Amino acid sequence: MSAFGDVVSWLTDGENWHGDAGIPVRTLEHLWLSGASLAVACLVALPLALWLGHIGRGGVLAVNVTNIGRAVPIFAVLVLLAIGPLGLGVKATIVALVVFGIPPILTNAYVGMREVDRDTVEAARGMGMTGWQMLRRVEVPLAVPLILTGIRLAAVQIVATATLGAFVLGGGLGRFINSGFARQDQAELVGGAVLVATLALVVEACFELLQRRLDPARRPVRLSEGRV
Repeated sequence: MSAFGDVVSWLTDGENWHGDAGIPVRTLEHLWLSGASLAVACLVALPLALWLGHIGRGGVLAVNVTNIGRAVPIFAVLVLLAIGPLGLGVKATIVALVVFGIPPILTNAYVGMREVDRDTVEAARGMGMTGWQMLRRVEVPLAVPLILTGIRLAAVQIVATATLGAFVLGGGLGRFINSGFARQDQAELVGGAVLVATLALVVEACFELLQRRLDPARRPVRLSEGRV
C-alpha cells in the first residue's frame, strides 16, 4: 500500500475514532488548549493595545513586542516552562501559547486604533464625547477589522503550534504526531499533521466569516449625542 493509502487507512480506521485517545477526544483537547490560550492572550493584549492606541503612545512597545515574539523560539519557551516551576502538562503549554499569541493581537489592535480617521475622532470630540465614549463608540468599532485580523492570525498560529504541547504531555492532536514519530509510524505521524492542518484551516475560515459579519464598513458609525 502507498504512503498516501496508509494515511487514508489510518484516518478512516474506526479504532482511531473511539476511546480516550481517539481523534474526537484529541481534537477537543486541542481546541480547549488553543481556545484557552487565545482567550488569555486577548485579555492581556487587547486592553493594553486599545489604550495605547487611544492615547497615541506605545508604538515602539508594540513593534518591539512583535519583534521579540517572532525572535523567541516557542519550543524553547515551552521546554523551559515545562522543566521549570510549571512542570509538564497543560499549564506550560498554555503559558507558552499565550506568549506566542500576544504579539499579533497587540500589534494589529494598536495599528487599527492609530489608523482610525483623525477627522472622525476630532468630530466626536467636538460633539462633547468623553475619552471613554470615543474609544467605545468610535475608535474601537472602526478598528474592528484590524483587531480581528490580529486575533485571527494568533488563533491560527496557536492552533498550529499547540501540537508542540504533546512533547510536554500537554495533550491535543500533537499526541498523534509525537506517537507516530516515536514509533516510526509514518501513517499516524502524517495523519496527525493532516488533522492539525485541517483544524487550522477551519479556524481560519470561521474567523474570516466573523470578520465579514462584523465589518463596520457595512454600517455607519453614529456620532450623535445620547445615552452610551
